[in-house]
Amino acid sequence: MQFKDYYKTLGVERSASDDDIRKAYRRLARKFHPDVSKEKNAEEQFKAVGEAYEVLKDKEKRAAYDRLGTYRPGQDFRPPPGWEQQYGRGGVRGEDMDGLDLGDLFGGLFGGGAAKGGGFGRGRARSAPPRAPIETDVTITLDEALNGTERTFQISSGDGTQYPVTVRIPKGAAAGTRMRVPTRGVAGDIMLTVRIAAHPLYTVDGRDLQVEVALTPSEAALGTTVEVQTPAGPVRLKVKPGTSSGQRLRLTGRGLPNPNGDPGNLYALVLVKVPAELSEAEREAYEQLARVSTFDPRAAR
Repeated sequence: MQFKDYYKTLGVERSASDDDIRKAYRRLARKFHPDVSKEKNAEEQFKAVGEAYEVLKDKEKRAAYDRLGTYRPGQDFRPPPGWEQQYGRGGVRGEDMDGLDLGDLFGGLFGGGAAKGGGFGRGRARSAPPRAPIETDVTITLDEALNGTERTFQISSGDGTQYPVTVRIPKGAAAGTRMRVPTRGVAGDIMLTVRIAAHPLYTVDGRDLQVEVALTPSEAALGTTVEVQTPAGPVRLKVKPGTSSGQRLRLTGRGLPNPNGDPGNLYALVLVKVPAELSEAEREAYEQLARVSTFDPRAAR
């Protein structure tokens, strides 16, 4: 029987934790997934990674594997004395081990048949290890993020049959939200990452929204009340005297909803604007202001 270094296959140390092993498997299964990988011998690598994980994820199988000792990959070896009596409870005996594949050996442990979790049983077809999820993005509008929406994907089953999978995207799904969508058959699950399309009025930052609000110089200096568009409709916003261009005024809870906590906020970004052309009266007023004002915006820092 030839030795397979399952730890080396997953790229972890023999002292690796269960979490380290699980993370290594997920990373490599995604890398070598036959449906998406461009790596050479991806299918063989994918099967090898799955076989290693089937053994090392199970505490009892991992203990049995560790008791085999350490050899070079591909080196012929036999289990140490007493190993088959302790672990070979699936009818695996010392005289039956010649020519037995290591994956088949572990498939015959612990009561016979396939290894736990869909392993590699001797004398029967090897069942495929769990497939890594298929990563894809879904772009929704801001209105869909506010109210929830659905998307339908076409998935290929093992025999090439196409079938639809409809995904419900809940309201409040922020950009970067990840959703795992289970599929049937041999197709891998879908891992969706939500993106939000650009909006002509609002800028999206997580669950917060930002909208621009234009003020005249006199409104910014003297204070005013303006109408601000929010996703739920217009509201009146009080602007304090002495508000400068670039300030952000918060409207609490007017951003994206949050199913698990407080909603985001809406920020009104103040932009102080002046007319491109002045009437005679406006020019005189600005000239009068320039004569009497002691305000120096370049000194007020």
